[in-house]
Amino acid sequence: MMELKLRNLTKQYGKFTALNQLSVTFTPGIYGILGANGAGKSTFLKILSGELDSTTGEVSIDPNCRMSVLKQDHFAYDEYTVLDTIIMGNKRLYDIMKEKDALYEKEDFSDEDGIKAAELEAEFAEMDGWEADSNASKLMQGLGLDESIMYSQMADLGGNEKVKVLLAQALFGDPDIILLDEPTNHLDLQAIEWLEDFLLDYEGTVIVVSHDRYFLNVVCTHIVDIDYSKVKMYVGNYEFWYESSQMMERLIKQQNKKAEEKIKELQTFIQRFSANKSKSKQATSRKKMLDKLTVEELPASSRRYPFVGFDMDREAGRDLLTVDGLSKTVNGEKLLNNISFTLNHDDKIAIIGENEIAITALMQILAGEDEPDEGTVKWGVSTSRSYFPKDNSKYFDGCELNLVDWLRQYSAAGFETQNESYIRGFLGRMLFSGDDVFKQVNVLSGGEKVRCMLSRMMLYGSNILILDQPTNHLDLESITAVNNGLKAFKGNVIFASHDHEFVNTVANRIIDIREDGTIVDRMCTFDEYIEMKRGN
Repeated sequence: MMELKLRNLTKQYGKFTALNQLSVTFTPGIYGILGANGAGKSTFLKILSGELDSTTGEVSIDPNCRMSVLKQDHFAYDEYTVLDTIIMGNKRLYDIMKEKDALYEKEDFSDEDGIKAAELEAEFAEMDGWEADSNASKLMQGLGLDESIMYSQMADLGGNEKVKVLLAQALFGDPDIILLDEPTNHLDLQAIEWLEDFLLDYEGTVIVVSHDRYFLNVVCTHIVDIDYSKVKMYVGNYEFWYESSQMMERLIKQQNKKAEEKIKELQTFIQRFSANKSKSKQATSRKKMLDKLTVEELPASSRRYPFVGFDMDREAGRDLLTVDGLSKTVNGEKLLNNISFTLNHDDKIAIIGENEIAITALMQILAGEDEPDEGTVKWGVSTSRSYFPKDNSKYFDGCELNLVDWLRQYSAAGFETQNESYIRGFLGRMLFSGDDVFKQVNVLSGGEKVRCMLSRMMLYGSNILILDQPTNHLDLESITAVNNGLKAFKGNVIFASHDHEFVNTVANRIIDIREDGTIVDRMCTFDEYIEMKRGN
């Protein structure tokens, strides 16, 4: 059996220990790597791939195993063609191809060259080299790349195309182990679905870091949790890990509950997940492992979740929002083309589409941050709105206020909401505690700034929330908290997000901005809308 083993692996940066005495074995299956921002997920993958050395310990792999890694440098292959870049996923095969070509181009081709060429041809055939172009083409088609770019230079491709080519490179040539760091970033829906199906039928070992909970739920057979520099491995997908860890936390708090009752409840829970529909080899494997799971093997996570809850100061009246004939052109491109829609009570609208600039343009107009070229936006007099912009830099750049004073700016004028203990308590619920609250806001990380912006919105008490990519920069714990907060919110939400699970569980209405700037408007969930599109 192909195995990847870590023994007593430690990684230190000066006095800081990122990973401490990790020992874990990976066998065929799909492993989702979890951990809060800064927990060491990317460091972990880089050590596995050999890009980083550990301070102590070792990583061992069967010498006959071939490992493939999703590259993050989108400019590294600019001088190569798309086809060459993909085939480089199997370096030995690529080297053989180039060595063969060099030999056959020699003007003084000798007997020794002939012998060498014959040896290379034999190895080339053994590695399925004659099908390399065809296999590369299949990967391109699966990811939605046009075959016409196969012989184009990587330098001539757009950013999203480069992402897909590098993913095809990582998947090329049937590697034994695949390491993927955020593989769904910048992929369209069709490409993500194809990748899910590819991995579900793949029989090797996949180790993946992703913030996409839906993706982790579909593909993972195991969850590897990096927490406080340690690592624990659990059977199941993300949803099973999350729900079982929450259940364990509740049961631990109920210390007076009889052990037999705990066991019965947890076993029922395991059986429910084990009975989930299995659509693949990987899912079937996961089901078998869950069937064998004992209560003692369930996670009791020490993970901390921020509190995200939005309360309305007052309910909105009958008239909410009317958008009529809205158009917007930027740099000669018509982003929005004669858009009209009405916001109804209980609507939670997801704005989707391939053109993110168009989505942001609509959000900015709705929030009053920009004006349309044509058309009107009319808000009801009883509505109050809070806006979460995709780019929050203007709120933090050059600002030397600490977190307490920064948030105080957005608090109500009353004593309770203005005093420091109230604000510190509020920040504490968003995981800013102790001396963290005295940090200057201009030095915060991307995820910390997002949590600040969400805190600001919560203080407003608005009945309508407008959010443009609120899950960017957040770890899975914070994404889950925002997801639950918006599901529970009694007012209206208009939002955009790349997170499939987030969109599907919050939205009851989908507005899809098409390439020509017009919209498709449907009262349905995201999954229902996807099924509609498939049927067309």
